Amino acid sequence: MVTKDSADQKAAKASVDRPAASLSNLKPPRGARHRKVRVGRGIGSKLGRTAGAGNKGQKSRAGYSRRRGFEGGQMPLHRRIPKRGFHNPFGTAFSVVNVEQLNAFTAGDTVTPDVLRARGFVRRANDSVKILGDGELKTKLTVRAHAFSESAKQKITAAGGSFEVVA
Repeated sequence: MVTKDSADQKAAKASVDRPAASLSNLKPPRGARHRKVRVGRGIGSKLGRTAGAGNKGQKSRAGYSRRRGFEGGQMPLHRRIPKRGFHNPFGTAFSVVNVEQLNAFTAGDTVTPDVLRARGFVRRANDSVKILGDGELKTKLTVRAHAFSESAKQKITAAGGSFEVVA
């Protein structure tokens, strides 16, 4: 008499039949790996003669590759779009610090660009520092920087501090 195994019994048998997975017996699942297609190996292979490249023309020749941005002869996108703006060779790059951030210092401190770099307020090493007036300043500080906005000057003096422009 033939008995039907339950799903649990089938799973138990399968786990007994199969060895434990280890690095030495791992195999990719069936169909995951494909044999490399060898083109140009005779007409019986379906990829002989022209090897899938079609007939004649530039695209069928050896060493064919279009240059980056080539659009078949029409005016390419990077030439259709107009140029805009210019690069100012005399411009100064400022790292911006807001007045609100200066509340991290204790009253009476002298805040300089080097101190701001050391405390992580300014990331780039060679940038000039500009103090802007966003937020409120609650501590009395002496602030030295390369530039100040008008509102920053007002807020620093209103808090009882002073500012100096460094070269």
